[in-house]
Amino acid sequence: MASRAPFSLPSLPAFEQFDLARRLQLASEPDPEPEVTRPRWRRVLGELEYLVEPLLRPFRRLDVAPSANPSVVLVLPGFGAHPERMRYLARQIERAGHKAKRWGLGCNWGASASTIDRLEDRLDELCARYDRPIVLLGWSLGGLFARELARRRPDCIAKVITMGSPFSGSPRANNAWRIYQFIAGHRVTEPPIEADIAAKPPVETVALWSPLDGLIAPRSAAGFPGERDRAIALRCTHMGFSYSPQAIAAILQELERD
Repeated sequence: MASRAPFSLPSLPAFEQFDLARRLQLASEPDPEPEVTRPRWRRVLGELEYLVEPLLRPFRRLDVAPSANPSVVLVLPGFGAHPERMRYLARQIERAGHKAKRWGLGCNWGASASTIDRLEDRLDELCARYDRPIVLLGWSLGGLFARELARRRPDCIAKVITMGSPFSGSPRANNAWRIYQFIAGHRVTEPPIEADIAAKPPVETVALWSPLDGLIAPRSAAGFPGERDRAIALRCTHMGFSYSPQAIAAILQELERD
């Protein structure tokens, strides 16, 4: 029998050894905005609901009406999330007769110039294939990507729907900014792309937000008039944007609006 090679961890470019010290420093730096309002920690505990939620799905009945206005929807996952995390939501969208398309980039490990460029290519591909503008549905960080894509390619986009996306106010108005800085390797205030995330894209832009969000400050996800066209309040956790019946109903209703 051939000798087995010694066990070793797979090489992950995002966590190369020479970069670890800097990432740890980013994650542990003093909070430069201690006055910023963030969700209370009891809200964070509420996010643990997502661990048991899949067990409840077989007992839940969701009435999904056929769409009178079928759309093509590009679904953008949140930070640290894989498209599989949004599969349940995508299935409900497709039950209504829409086409839900993955972003094609695997897990969302943060903002980068290459990510936005590849998303732009993906958008062009879908727009050409279906010969129509595409709806962008972005969860959390995915919603920030959606807003940036809409600024770059408004001709290819029918509407932007964000779910708990922190596009307004301080980028540190959330309970995940240290984790983000460690994983992404840059400060939340210094993304590697030039973007004015609060500026409203030149397409219809709808913000779904929740006062029960345990990760993102509700005001950051709701925005102010002029930063989005409409803001819709839901009663779900941050993780719940990807599975709660109320979030699904709100998304389907938005897809029916011209």
